[in-house]
Amino acid sequence: MVANHNLRLLREAGVSIWLDTLSRQMLQSGEFEELLADYSVTGATSNPTIFAKAITGSDLYDEQLLALAGAGDRDLRELFFSLALDDVRDAARLLRSEYDRTGGMDGLVSFECTPDLADDTEATIAQALDLWQRLAQPNVMIKVPGTEAGLPAIAELTRRAVNVNVTLLFSVQRYERVIDAYLRGLAARADAGEPIDTITSVASFFLSRIDTKVDPQLSAGSPARGRVALASARVAYQRYLGKFAGPEWERLAQLGAKRQRPLWASTGTKNPDYPDVRYVAELIGADIISTMPAPTLLAFADHGEVRPTLAADPAGAERTLVEAATAGIDLTKLTEELEREGVQLFCDSYDELLHCIASKVGALAGRQS
Repeated sequence: MVANHNLRLLREAGVSIWLDTLSRQMLQSGEFEELLADYSVTGATSNPTIFAKAITGSDLYDEQLLALAGAGDRDLRELFFSLALDDVRDAARLLRSEYDRTGGMDGLVSFECTPDLADDTEATIAQALDLWQRLAQPNVMIKVPGTEAGLPAIAELTRRAVNVNVTLLFSVQRYERVIDAYLRGLAARADAGEPIDTITSVASFFLSRIDTKVDPQLSAGSPARGRVALASARVAYQRYLGKFAGPEWERLAQLGAKRQRPLWASTGTKNPDYPDVRYVAELIGADIISTMPAPTLLAFADHGEVRPTLAADPAGAERTLVEAATAGIDLTKLTEELEREGVQLFCDSYDELLHCIASKVGALAGRQS
């Protein structure tokens, strides 16, 4: 089959298409390979919510769970890691050729630090290093939340040559600090005479959740309604272009450093009044990543239009944010709330996941007795 026309054009416009889901069913059925071959997918991400759905909704993990528990492994987090890291390794293997072809810019799969560590810098660093060593694949990334505690962890992990996917970003200001943390890590490593050319990092800017939070606080006729997330992403892209320029960046680039590309996350449209591909179609530009849940990917394959508009009107994006502020939207407070809510949602999913694993182990053991 020839790769889908719309998605191929999206790739040609400079957008890397990553799948915002991962499961053993997809990997074992051949569906994941089909998406790579026919839908221009070049990467994948995972999080506690994704794995909770995968493990609770399938019996493909049962045999491994039973074997692990039978061997005496009863630590729920370790059981989760054993299941999930196998899936991530399998995905990394399937993506490896793309990683090699693009010199490490693409063909990556992400796995997240457990969300209970989001506000603990040292614990995040320790767990991220452990996961990185256990995965032992050059084309994996460790997800670290862009919280206050996450910022020094990002710098330190970059200094230790760990690929980091910074997640749960909602504000332009925090995004700028994330870039600075990445650059500090690169510079520290370069200054120590250590190689920096193998390090890949991305910064995941969450979109639809912003509009879901903002819109109810705006009047029906407000020009900012349904536009704040897009405007934030466009402003963030301008910050990206500005930060990865100038003498200090050129010094690092000459040593092989890669830019920390912006990644659009939460691209599934939550408001049914908005186009189902809005957060993909209206943010097309060079050197970015768009992660899509399967329904959004298939929708864009069916009727998405490729018009590179991401960098077309930066002043207009700034005006939209000013309009929102004039209408009484405190974006600083609102994005802080979104970050806290995002951490809590992932914690809830993680707790549900551990409960599900415990229940499955108990049921499977009972079936064997």
